Amino acid sequence: MVTPLTQETGFSPTAQDRASLRQVFASITPESCPHSYNFHMHTVCSDGRLMPELLIQQALSIGLQGLAITDHHSVNGFRRAEQWLAAHTPADAPHLWTGVEITAQLLHNEVHILGYAFDPDHADLQAYLQGNAVRGDRAHAAVVIDAIHQAGGLAVLAHPDRYRSTAADLITAAADLGIDGVETYYAYNNPNPWHPSPRQTREVFTLGESFGLLHTCGTDTHGLNLLQRL
Repeated sequence: MVTPLTQETGFSPTAQDRASLRQVFASITPESCPHSYNFHMHTVCSDGRLMPELLIQQALSIGLQGLAITDHHSVNGFRRAEQWLAAHTPADAPHLWTGVEITAQLLHNEVHILGYAFDPDHADLQAYLQGNAVRGDRAHAAVVIDAIHQAGGLAVLAHPDRYRSTAADLITAAADLGIDGVETYYAYNNPNPWHPSPRQTREVFTLGESFGLLHTCGTDTHGLNLLQRL
């Protein structure tokens, strides 16, 4: 059963359950996404095409056990999906955690950092939840990671092999800054059916293990189908 929204915050406390999310990340395998878990999805609240309410309904039809909506610099999609779940209370509802994708600077690269299980009302995160990427000192990866941590969340480097610098260099630098995980299982060439890219998965998994990082998965959905990126 869906946990009721709190009157004070307007969101379910289970959305911030970092301990349970850590357990899920520790159990993720190449087969976990996209039918059991999906931790990278976008709605019309940033650059996606799905309404948040339709996204959560599709998640139910797929049978997802857990997910996070990671709109760019916004938690509005999460809030709408959470409200829909609270209103309909489906018995087989997946666990919905807070999520966001934040643009940051790391080794002179513009990278994306995913935040999960954070307090969306925390003061340290508000600059990153206004719909646009921030500039200046607040854009540094170290500051972004710290803001997510201050809000009680976990920070993950999204699709580490999509940037100008190598995944090895970026993961090493992010680990030095205290990042919690890497998006290990990601489909870089958008195959149909979706499956994580083998070469990149092996490399990112090995690097993540060497730094004791968590592993995540997601389709990075921007279209109308949660089982594909586009």
